[in-house]
Amino acid sequence: MKKRSDNSPPREVTSNQSDLHPNLATTVNKHLRHRFQKPYADHNIEAFKQACAWLAERPSPIILDSFCGTGESSRQLARQFPSAVVIGVDKSAARLQRHQVQSDEIVDNYLLLRADVDDFWRLAAEANWRLQQHYLLYPNPWPKSAQLQYRVHGSAVFPALLQLGGSVTLRSNWKLYVEEFATALTLAGYKALARPYLPEKTITTFERKYHLAEQALWECRCAISSGS
Repeated sequence: MKKRSDNSPPREVTSNQSDLHPNLATTVNKHLRHRFQKPYADHNIEAFKQACAWLAERPSPIILDSFCGTGESSRQLARQFPSAVVIGVDKSAARLQRHQVQSDEIVDNYLLLRADVDDFWRLAAEANWRLQQHYLLYPNPWPKSAQLQYRVHGSAVFPALLQLGGSVTLRSNWKLYVEEFATALTLAGYKALARPYLPEKTITTFERKYHLAEQALWECRCAISSGS
């Protein structure tokens, strides 16, 4: 197996959890029954207003790139889907500031925003956004068993993801995370499976790093045709 550039072994997810979390179904069903009512942070409201103003001038199908990191994936998706608009959201200003643009190439159908998805998804759902596609590429796995509530499918904001609809794609180098996500979607009434993923072209820093290290990658795709 190849090593990283610093000659250290490639980082793989380690966890004290070896199977689906025993509280997964209980947690997902609880969140599906009860609305998440945490107050919105002001900076997330402002980011959402910026997104709405940008979209008002671009009446095109919306692709949301959550946890976009440096925005590499957002730019790649914008290239791949020129008839859509791509909004990349990440909570880290430092990561977004590392976004790189080739000066000789114009790609103007994407926007990068600093915001927490916990608020951004709910604001978008309340505004009746309906996504064409939603990408969740290599989110923090939160691998400890006690961290289920920090994973996308274990979070109280999971119902907002469902309400946004679209074709949802989640990728991870931790198989169990993808399996849990697929199980959560199944509990919500959708058809979803975890499957191996072999990229023809990597579109995020993490995806490239894991692929070059010959780590197995996993993907779940699910068509959510309408909000719940």
